[in-house]
Amino acid sequence: MKSKNSLPTTIRKWFRIIHRDLSFLFTGIIIVYAVSGIALNHKRTFNADYKITKTELQIQGNFPQTEKVSKEQTLDFLKMINEENAYMKHYYSGEQQLKVFLKGGSSLVVDMNTGKAIYESVKKRPILSWFSRLHYNPARWWTWFSDIFAVSLLIIALTGLFMNKGKNGIIGRGGIELIIGILIPMIFLFI
Repeated sequence: MKSKNSLPTTIRKWFRIIHRDLSFLFTGIIIVYAVSGIALNHKRTFNADYKITKTELQIQGNFPQTEKVSKEQTLDFLKMINEENAYMKHYYSGEQQLKVFLKGGSSLVVDMNTGKAIYESVKKRPILSWFSRLHYNPARWWTWFSDIFAVSLLIIALTGLFMNKGKNGIIGRGGIELIIGILIPMIFLFI
């Protein structure tokens, strides 16, 4: 049955079914992309992959120390921050500044004149870093899946345009909202 100025009821029914099923199927991916997209939009002020904290410490001992410290002494420094098992290597940067590299990207910098130290802790954010990784196309199979997802989003959008008819559909309020939705990114392109 076809009403004036609208799609046949059968087509509209199939649009609803396709729209609903693809929406349910891809809602999880939409949430992952939305959350990681927000994080990546703010990457200048927020690191989605790592939580980085700096802590100032006072190393116990006799300072200034003019002799180079051994690995064993360095491990003693690391015991203060419970990182002795994360030791990778150490070296002197400058005259009296000891820098200790730790597994995972953390570090400890000690002023050997005063014993003042800065511990920079780098911890991977478990869920958010996994979400963000998907934006960087981690594997060939993900490229294929992302393409399928993008085509599905187009289908969801296009079927959604024709689900309602009349004043709430594409000819009425829906059409006005569609035009506004097209204009918003166009405005930002020219600002």
